[in-house]
Amino acid sequence: MKPAPRITGLHHVSMKCDTREAFEKAKTFYTDVLGLAVARTWPEGVLIDTGCGLIEIFCNGPGILQKGAVRHFALSVENVDALAERIEAAGYEVFIRPGDLLIPSDPPLRARMAFCRGPLGEEIELFCQQTGG
Repeated sequence: MKPAPRITGLHHVSMKCDTREAFEKAKTFYTDVLGLAVARTWPEGVLIDTGCGLIEIFCNGPGILQKGAVRHFALSVENVDALAERIEAAGYEVFIRPGDLLIPSDPPLRARMAFCRGPLGEEIELFCQQTGG
């Protein structure tokens, strides 16, 4: 059997909403609140650039406001606390407060993280991997 083609990273996460109001609210959250740039737009959607992958938002059908197979997606951030404060100041829920995490992997992984809920009901982890002992 031939080896599988190499995966080079996550290209995008896709979300869908059914109203222009929900679409604009989501676009504003990712661009104005989180400070991400728009990479591409088209009549029914937008691609938002995270720096290492894209968030795609469609406005062309019913969104799903319940958990499905994807539990959350994580954004790699420089300052979890400051971004969590900014998200709350914009009126969004931070349902897991910023805190330190030690994953007992080999080697151990230390990180600071928080979770918030975005405008389409999506759960977003704010994740900052920490280096050193």
